[in-house]
Parts: sequence; structure tokens; C-alpha cells
Amino acid sequence: MPVKIYNTLTRKKELLKPIEPGHIKLYVCGITSYDYCHIGHARSALAFDMIVRYLRYRGNKVTYIRNFTDIDDKIIARAEEQGTTTEELANRFIDEFYVDMDRLGVDRPTMEPKATEHIQEMIDLVSELIDKGMAYPAGGDVYYKVHSFDGYGKLSGRNLDDMQAGARVSVNENKTDPMDFVMWKASKPGEPSWDSPWGPGRPGWHIECSAMSRKYLGSTFDIHGGGQDLIFPHHENELAQSEGANNKPFVNMWIHHGFVTIRDEKMSKSLGNFLTIRDILAHYHPEVLRFFIFSTQYRNPLDFSEAAMQDAMTGLDRLYECIAACDALGTAHSDSAEIVATPKDIKKIESLEERFQKAMDNDFNTAQAQASLFETVKVINKIIQQLPDVPATSDYNLLKSGSADIVKLAAIMGIVQENAAEYLAHKKAAMLAETDISEAEILALIAERNQARTDKNWTRSDEIRDELLDRGIELKDGPEGTGWSVKRS
Repeated sequence: MPVKIYNTLTRKKELLKPIEPGHIKLYVCGITSYDYCHIGHARSALAFDMIVRYLRYRGNKVTYIRNFTDIDDKIIARAEEQGTTTEELANRFIDEFYVDMDRLGVDRPTMEPKATEHIQEMIDLVSELIDKGMAYPAGGDVYYKVHSFDGYGKLSGRNLDDMQAGARVSVNENKTDPMDFVMWKASKPGEPSWDSPWGPGRPGWHIECSAMSRKYLGSTFDIHGGGQDLIFPHHENELAQSEGANNKPFVNMWIHHGFVTIRDEKMSKSLGNFLTIRDILAHYHPEVLRFFIFSTQYRNPLDFSEAAMQDAMTGLDRLYECIAACDALGTAHSDSAEIVATPKDIKKIESLEERFQKAMDNDFNTAQAQASLFETVKVINKIIQQLPDVPATSDYNLLKSGSADIVKLAAIMGIVQENAAEYLAHKKAAMLAETDISEAEILALIAERNQARTDKNWTRSDEIRDELLDRGIELKDGPEGTGWSVKRS
């Protein structure tokens, strides 16, 4: 089944048809490097990391370009506040970005160009637009003439006349029309600047991506991505510049991921609900954040809350517990042992990859893809609970194969990638450290409870269970004995 993607430009799902068969060219707008990354940056990085992994899993070559904006007004202002240079500040936060991405297990793109390393490409593109009468220099600035491009507004769905009617009177005397936007800015005293035909200055934000994407992916490429907040004006302006200069379609498909909110409010420093990636990873394993982000399809809004993260942690643990149980299966198995798995069970496990692909081929629906993993986990757990001491060869092979498929497919979302037993042991130890009881005490009380049950002293048995529960320890009786876990708060 071919991959279908919701195209922001056409407002419908379309089949992905690469310009070069088997080779997908993707450009994503990266960070402006002046501060630590927040959860919104995490969603963007993880969404496109997942998309690239899946497209490669489906047999495609993917050239993935994600830029760094390392010069703009925010960087200049922050550098001045900190008494440093824009170059030092931008490079410092690019380094910090990589620290966060590496902790999240995000694969590096094919190339990550910096704006300041492509000034000449931007000057060339601006010059082309001036020569075509689609841009004009004024007072050291250069502006794009929005009315020169008939398709302006087609990406965002806005009508230019309506935008014109609602536009405020421009306070910039250099503009000939309030809708026009800047492509090149004359530098102010003390600001970083580069020589240009229009005097010393620096690029505007929108021209960066038009120039860098053209250099590395060509005048027309397959997919352009970013957050929904970039659709207008950033991506709309990119499209106008690029198609105006190149006289051909800029991008065939546009992918935009949804917003992240904190308890149903837009994330904002002024509201005190601004969470950096580091804030979150101080309390949660990186895979919990990944699981949480992919529990919702990428285009939908994503609301961050402690309850949602706890649910994500529980879900991730269920996957790891299933893998650990399969890993713990003994090597002894027999062709003559009774088969536990039913034909329905076998079909459910063996069809996992097909169901997973069906979900992901439908606009990368990771929520449904996760559901397919859990459907398989449920069947595997049921079979394991019914296994005799020496399972049938077919049961053993089925469970091992199903476990391997879960790990392989979960890797597309970057989850269940650690040794399952070690992950669960570390998790248990960390949670136990927050209680007032040691593992030795727990085991001693379980042994005492087992003896009480043997003696049919049900009162003492219940007392021990209640005592452990009061101290945050839950018991689970099973055919292989009594297990325990730390109760989640």
C-alpha cells in the first residue's frame, strides 16, 4: 500500500510520489538558536525523525535537510543581553540542541546548513527577484512585492484582498505596500552585517529556507515540513519567493504538525507553563516522552500533562514487560508438546507488520500503529500465561518472532530500544528508592506471606499484603510465584 500524506497545500491526503522514484527529498525548518529547546521543538524533531525512519523502512532513500537560523533579531537581542557575540550565542545553543536531540535518540539529518554560511545564495536569490520586478530595494532593505505573485495565500488558504483590507497602515516608509515583506535588512549600528549590492545588512528569516532548500534539494522537491505556526507567514512567504524566482512549483507536499499545549493552554513563559526538554527528561525516561508524543497522530493538537505522561510510562512499561517475558522463555521446547496458540492468535501475531504499515501508510498514524503493537502484546501475554514448562516449538518460535517484530517496528517511533530486563530493573530500582522499604524487606515479607498461605493463615497473609500496599508495594500472585512492583502514585 502506498504512503498517503495530508498535504497542507491541497488540504487532502495524497499518495506520495517522489520526483525521483525511490528517493524522497525533505526540508524541515529548524530552530532559531538563542535558547534551550522546549517540548514544541521536541515534537517537531521527533515527528520528522519518525517520518524519515518510516520512509526509509519502506525502502526509500531519504535526503533530509534541516536548517539552523543562527542570525535574527532574537539572537541579536539575547547576545546583547549576555554581553557576547551572536556567533558565540548561536553556536552555544546549537551545541545544546544536539545534547537534547542525542538524549532523545533523534537521528541526525543528512545535512544541517546554517543561515550565516549561505549568505551569498540568499543575495543571489534576492537579486533574481529584483531583476524580475518581484522585489525592490528601499533604504538599504529589500522587500518582496506580494502583489507580484498571483498565488500568494494558496498555502494558508488566505485571500490577499481580505488580508490587504485588514492590514494596518504600514509604519515603514520604505514599503510601497503594507503586505510586502522584508528579504534583506539594512544593519543597524553594532549589528552583524554582510556586504550586499544594497549595502551592509543581513537576511530576513523567510529568504533563508528558500535559498538553502534550493541549493541542496533543487528548485522543486518532494516534502517541506514544520509546525502549523509556520504555515503563515513563513512558509507562505517561502513559497512566494521560490516560485516567483524559479517559475515552477516549490514543493509537492507540505507537512505540518500540530501545536503542543500545557494543560490545554498554549505554552508561554509568561504563563509559567513553559517546559524545556531538559525539564521533562529530569523526571522521565526519553522513551516516555517519545511514546507520549506518538500516542497522538502528528497533525492533531497534543496536550502535555503529568497524567498523560504517566499513561505514556504505563504503556511503555507494558511493551517492555512483554518483550522481557519473551526474552525469558527457556530454550527448551518440544515438537510433541501441546500447542497453546490458536489459529486466531497466530494470525494476530503474524499480521502485526501488515497492521502497523496500514496505520503508518495512512498519514503516519502513530496512535493506530501503537494500538497494533498493544493488540499483539495482549495475545502474546495470553499465550505466555498458558504455556506449560516446556512449550511447543511452534509456540516458542511464534512468541520470539512476535517479540522481534514489536522491537523492529517500535524502533520507527524510537521506543522499546533498550534491553527489556535491564530497563525494567532500573525502573524498579528507581521507583523503589522513593519508598521507605528495601528489596530485601519485600522479599522477606513475601516469604513470610507464602508460609502463612501454606499454613492457611489467611489473616496474616492479608495483613502482609496490606502492609506492603501501604508502603507502596503491590503484589501479584501467578503460576510462577508472587511478583511485586512499586505502586504508581
